[in-house]
Amino acid sequence: MEDLYVYERELIDAHVKLIGGIDEVGRGPLVGPVVAACCILPLNYKLEGLTDSKKLSEKKREQFYDILIHDAISYGIGIVSCKVIDEINIYEATKVAMLEAVKNTKIKPEHLLIDAMKLKTDIPSTSIIKGDAKSLSIAAASVIAKVTRDRMLIELDKKYPMYDFKHNKGYPTKKHLEAIEKYGIIDEHRLSYGPVKDYIERTKNERKIKEVIK
Repeated sequence: MEDLYVYERELIDAHVKLIGGIDEVGRGPLVGPVVAACCILPLNYKLEGLTDSKKLSEKKREQFYDILIHDAISYGIGIVSCKVIDEINIYEATKVAMLEAVKNTKIKPEHLLIDAMKLKTDIPSTSIIKGDAKSLSIAAASVIAKVTRDRMLIELDKKYPMYDFKHNKGYPTKKHLEAIEKYGIIDEHRLSYGPVKDYIERTKNERKIKEVIK
């Protein structure tokens, strides 16, 4: 736990009290939004076992999520749709989602600890490579973002069960790719992403060939 509080402790020693951890989830999936969270934890906060959300089981993430949104001084969520991702690219969309998360945090942080990204903001910030495994505040944000997005994909799974979003959360698993080939794409797919883009081009060419044959 001490190892995950090094960055926070340095800021606290510098008399910074409101530290906002920021992380995102959903850069790799072929479907759905990218989701970011900003989380301000109480000073010297401890939550045994909290770490990068990718290293936690789904059950553990859900448990930590409930605890964190209860214990946090404040938190905010930023959501950027697949349409915007296609328009401005995932890197820029991630920054937009992170800034939106900060904006939606009801109490303004005095300093931001950000997982890898650099943001243009009037709030002082520190970018930390693999920050979700090095900072408790970022780890908290990663859990909140992950559970928020996973719940959105579970709802999407109810609408389109053939894609198995409940289990793959939109990532390009074999079953997801096979479903695209069998059922096509949906509005929530990211058209600029390789497998989806390739499918669109291929089916477009196939239609042209059929028209020529006719």
